[in-house]
Amino acid sequence: MLLSMVLQAAAGAALGKAGAAIGAGIAAIAAGIGIGNIGKSALEAGARQPEQAGHYRMTAIIIGALVEGACLFAILVCLLGILG
Repeated sequence: MLLSMVLQAAAGAALGKAGAAIGAGIAAIAAGIGIGNIGKSALEAGARQPEQAGHYRMTAIIIGALVEGACLFAILVCLLGILG
């Protein structure tokens, strides 16, 4: 009886850690896709209106930093799930 309770607790902890690791990977992939789309859109906008290319570049850098921050926060939460 006690052994089965200990094994169930261990299996639940392992499943939670695996889920947290998968979540960190998904967050990193999503951030990569998002930053790629930001760069693509900034280049297309700069090609349409070259005189505004500097403005588009600065906007893309700011939005990319925000996406990166959200990704790092998600990875941190997942790592806390793994280590906690």
